[in-house]
Amino acid sequence: SFLEKMSKEGDMNLIGQFGVGFYSVYLIADHVTVVTKNNEDDQHVWVSSADASFTVSKDPRGNTMKRGTSITMKVKEDATEFLETDQIKTLIKRYSEFINFPIFLKVTKEEEIEVPDDSAEAPKEESKKESDDEKKEDDVDVSDVDEEEEEKKEAKPKTKKVKQTTSEWELINDTKAIWVRSPSDVKDEEYDNFFKSLTKEFDGPLDKIHFTAEGEIQFRSILFIPKKAPSDLYDKLQAKQNNLRLYVRRVFISDEFDDLMPRYLSFIRGVVDSEDLPLNVSREMLQQSRVLKVIKKKLVSKALDMMKKLAEAEERAIETEEEDDKEEVEKAKAEAEGKKEEEKEEDSEEDSEEEDGEAAIKKYKEFFDAFGKTLKLGIIEDTKNRKKLAKLLRFESTHTKDGETVSLARYVKRMKEGQKHIYYIAGENKKDLENSPFLEKLKKRGYEVLYMTDPIDEYAVQHMDEYEDHKLMNATKEELKFGDKEEKKEKKRREKAKEELKGFTDWYKGILGDKIEKIVISNRLTTSPMAVVTGTYGYTANMERLMKAQALNDPGKYNFMASKKTLEINPYHPIISELAKKVKESSEDESAKEMAFLLYDSCLITAGFDIDDQTQFNTRMMKMLRKELEISDEAKVEDEPEDESADEKEESPADEQDGKKEEL
Repeated sequence: SFLEKMSKEGDMNLIGQFGVGFYSVYLIADHVTVVTKNNEDDQHVWVSSADASFTVSKDPRGNTMKRGTSITMKVKEDATEFLETDQIKTLIKRYSEFINFPIFLKVTKEEEIEVPDDSAEAPKEESKKESDDEKKEDDVDVSDVDEEEEEKKEAKPKTKKVKQTTSEWELINDTKAIWVRSPSDVKDEEYDNFFKSLTKEFDGPLDKIHFTAEGEIQFRSILFIPKKAPSDLYDKLQAKQNNLRLYVRRVFISDEFDDLMPRYLSFIRGVVDSEDLPLNVSREMLQQSRVLKVIKKKLVSKALDMMKKLAEAEERAIETEEEDDKEEVEKAKAEAEGKKEEEKEEDSEEDSEEEDGEAAIKKYKEFFDAFGKTLKLGIIEDTKNRKKLAKLLRFESTHTKDGETVSLARYVKRMKEGQKHIYYIAGENKKDLENSPFLEKLKKRGYEVLYMTDPIDEYAVQHMDEYEDHKLMNATKEELKFGDKEEKKEKKRREKAKEELKGFTDWYKGILGDKIEKIVISNRLTTSPMAVVTGTYGYTANMERLMKAQALNDPGKYNFMASKKTLEINPYHPIISELAKKVKESSEDESAKEMAFLLYDSCLITAGFDIDDQTQFNTRMMKMLRKELEISDEAKVEDEPEDESADEKEESPADEQDGKKEEL
């Protein structure tokens, strides 16, 4: 048979040349006839019934076609769905939408048309005769105007609507493959229309990149960033991606891939068209092919370049705004009239630049709001491109206004003199973090602190130790370092305070026991008496909250990573000073112990940890309130007083009923 001969002797790529998946026709047909005519040859017929044999002969009908090929299929009974117009259109649009040759489909339509109503003419003539006879009998004159109107009405023929079946050839693949053209020749409107036809979305793309890759493998591609993230973007991260469509010479091959794009870039939409792959390539061959890895590497690089341009445009616009603000301050001081006239001439140019800058800032904000989480996922998963992705991240901080964010590059650029580290704090929302005691010393020094309020933020930062040789430091963990000259002076003062409060810290550690690992003199507190921090490699309060919130959380893993807590005290705070004096006078003072426990529990709440014993905490709070209000511990809650008037009202309906019964 033909297939056996091809598998032994021939090149299987010839199947691709003959027709993509031609032999799959026998999945729906029992008998196939191919009639073909060449300009320089007679008309021939190829016939096969899917029985491993075929015949080729001259067409006995002669040369009925001038040139071309016709294929006739006898469809199986269980495959008649492929004769439906909508199904054929779907198949053509899916697999052959962008091929160079136009594909026409003969479509049969049923439509209503108006035709003359012959049945209405005979009654009209009879009624006309009757009316003429009546006029003769009555001899009534009719005005010329009425006669003209009647003639006009009679001139309009009566029609009726009938259904008529018509056939016409409809062009199916009307969308052009714009990726084969030069980017300079394609208009923005064409890109927008192509994106809408590709994604079936109403809005155009946020940004795009159109390129040709050359080297080991040559291909053309257009990648788009949508304006909005799909509602199920994060639900489908584990599923096969279908956002990129692979074509070979403009013939659709597949849109289901496990590894054409990393999952953190699964929101990228677009097409890839290769001239090097065979048309009969299968999905299995693609997954194992080295070619796919080469394509993936190039696509990821280009996608990140597209995002990098967006980020750089935003950075330039913000820098320009900051420079303009400085100039305005300087201009306000200047009083020279000559300078003011020069400014008026440059107003139009500045206005256009300002509009472009605002658009760039808004554009990147839209992008990061929609896809910022996926970029942070890339920080975790893509080690090769981690540095590139870090430049795309944006965070709120202690130095940003509401609605504004800062990049790591801008953070480093405006670091204080002597500052060596990038500081951050993670929590549920910005409002809670703004008043955190962990930021007291950092704010006093004027250091900027990044707010990480996204649940994935702390996971991502754990995989990114530093940025441009600046270590990222969590403000809620122990061993907080500033790296400036002032730190050495503060260290000497802390050593002195440690010696003075040694008795107090030993007593405090004794009553808290295993709840904490150690007590140290804090280098981060200025206005708060105490704070609870975690070890360098353990979970923070925010991470503990996230781990406990996971439905399938493994308690064993959580207990393993839960860090021992460290209690930091502020030796200069009046509460600590007075409590230390009280302990020095009597280490067995119960009120001192109660205050120490209450202080520790309040620090746990402030840090975001759960209280070990909430009932005991509530009891201590009640004791403190009683003491402040001078209420005795023996004072009890009074019983609810009885309301006599209410009792009388409740009894009166019953008395009335008894009276009625007596009367009966």
